[in-house]
Amino acid sequence: MFAVPALLICSVLLRVLAAPVPRALPTPVSVATAKTYLSQLTVAADSNSPAYSRDLFKTWDIISGTCDTRETVLKRDGTNVVTDSACKATSGTWVSPYDGVSTTAASDFDIDHIVPLKEAWVSGARNWTPAQREAFANDLTRPQLVAVTEHANRSKGDSDPTEYVPPLQSFVCTYIRAWITVKHFYDLTIDSTEKTTLTSYINAC
Repeated sequence: MFAVPALLICSVLLRVLAAPVPRALPTPVSVATAKTYLSQLTVAADSNSPAYSRDLFKTWDIISGTCDTRETVLKRDGTNVVTDSACKATSGTWVSPYDGVSTTAASDFDIDHIVPLKEAWVSGARNWTPAQREAFANDLTRPQLVAVTEHANRSKGDSDPTEYVPPLQSFVCTYIRAWITVKHFYDLTIDSTEKTTLTSYINAC
């Protein structure tokens, strides 16, 4: 068996660890793949028994140094972001992909879960372990976390795409592809109305 030199392994690891965090929402699957994924999702009625509580999803985890998930997303999604020793963003520019609103104050922005925590709960996460729910709530690999305006985040709430899609039309297809990507990865169910809505949107992409 071919042995990989230890120095080569160390070199690769150092390059991976030093790689910058991409400054964008992780790319959702393509429209074609999203259609396939959508056809594979289980259709079932939502269930809120036992009742949802946000405390059942631990946020925010420390990702690197003093930077938690929120600060990591703010750095990723912003431009020319400067942080202090606690990793709090002190300056930068952010543009919300939901509504196109720009700000230079990080405090104006929330980190939205594209598939909301309550939506995840009623579509399967109620059966997960606490560790699985924590991983979902802090997932930086899937297109699940994005920096948006407080107004957009609060307008959305716990809604699925039947009740809410971003008002900025140019982002709707990305949003729908991201929703399907996350639901498929985590094997979450969709209700029948949600499937009809997702099908309509993805067919229009």
